[in-house]
Amino acid sequence: MTTDIGQRAAAMLAEAAEISEPGPGVTRLPFTPEHTDANELVAGWMQAAGLETSRDAAGTLIGRREGVDPGAPVFLLGSHQDSVRGGGAYDGIMGVLLPILALQGLRDERLPFAVEVLCFADEEGVRFPTALIGPRALAGTLDSAVLDMTDRAGISLRAALEGFGDAARIGGIARAPQGVLGYLETHIEQGPVLEAEDLPVGIVTAIAGIERHAVTITGRAAHAGTAPMGLRQDALCAAAELVAGVERICRETENAVGTVGQLDVVPNVVNAVPAEVTATVELRSAEDDVRAEVAERIGRVAREAAEARGCTLRMERTYQQPAKACAPDLQEALAAAVEAAGIRPLRLMSGATHDASAMADLCPMAMLFVRCRDGVSHHPDEHAAPEDMGHAVAVLQGFLQGLAKDARP
Repeated sequence: MTTDIGQRAAAMLAEAAEISEPGPGVTRLPFTPEHTDANELVAGWMQAAGLETSRDAAGTLIGRREGVDPGAPVFLLGSHQDSVRGGGAYDGIMGVLLPILALQGLRDERLPFAVEVLCFADEEGVRFPTALIGPRALAGTLDSAVLDMTDRAGISLRAALEGFGDAARIGGIARAPQGVLGYLETHIEQGPVLEAEDLPVGIVTAIAGIERHAVTITGRAAHAGTAPMGLRQDALCAAAELVAGVERICRETENAVGTVGQLDVVPNVVNAVPAEVTATVELRSAEDDVRAEVAERIGRVAREAAEARGCTLRMERTYQQPAKACAPDLQEALAAAVEAAGIRPLRLMSGATHDASAMADLCPMAMLFVRCRDGVSHHPDEHAAPEDMGHAVAVLQGFLQGLAKDARP
């Protein structure tokens, strides 16, 4: 049964992957002709499952199934339709399809509450220098200033929304928290843990908080042959200690990861001592206190490395996003559904940001991860096995049935 549903999901996602700009992989940006075609396809999926479809002012496609009690709060499931450039066929869109298939399988079973599947327009933030527009609008946290942001072609988000939503009404679609039971997002793991544990699905405990730092280390250029090693003000050597320090400290700290993803060297020639290095440091952890401690230790390493070489250091935090914990009761409900499906429940952190991080400002949220091959994502080789997707559908059905049982008197 799970294999049949999984094979069906794989075929449907392959069809969705054809909706893309030309080029390798999947490139499907928000508020574009590809988005229009994707909405038409997904709306067809929703209607085939017995859901009533609509779109809100943020361009979110919604499929709704009414519950027995018309006054009961709604439970929300979903993810996003958009992709990165040259991405894969599963990131985002799989988390829209699998809940639809789960509800289709429960078509003859009445639930006491309404259920909505949300297909958000823009999670990746590729076209515009912002993201999470749909969930932030629902949570009432969308900054209206983002509507004036433009893409590379000079088209504003406000203008791009025409035909998909309504910029004039976007500030008025926030849901009342008391009207929402919770939100569950299904997503490929985008990492190697489930594969290493030989498990098809996992339960997310929290979405990691993030902070980013811009680093500039300034030394002094000198001739590579005539400047003695002990008299050099080598900015790159100081930066090398910083890079190694990020790796060492994050290896020593549980639930912390750190990356120096960008490094620019001046003058960047073979026969000169580097005079200046600019770099980025990104830190992530499911615990904000842990992340702050790691940042403090890394800052100390950078200062000591610069001072030891007579260099100056400028290190500025440029971005910060707090961690979002998944609701304990929804985690437990997921764990019960995973066990009922005959799978060992494993809990793990999400190092990536998701729509769920913005939905946490509206209601209790949870996430179900699905194993992906080699942990690959944001790449044409991204892949989730049909059998694993079938298991995820079974878990979603068990989860909703468990919620329904708890909701009944």
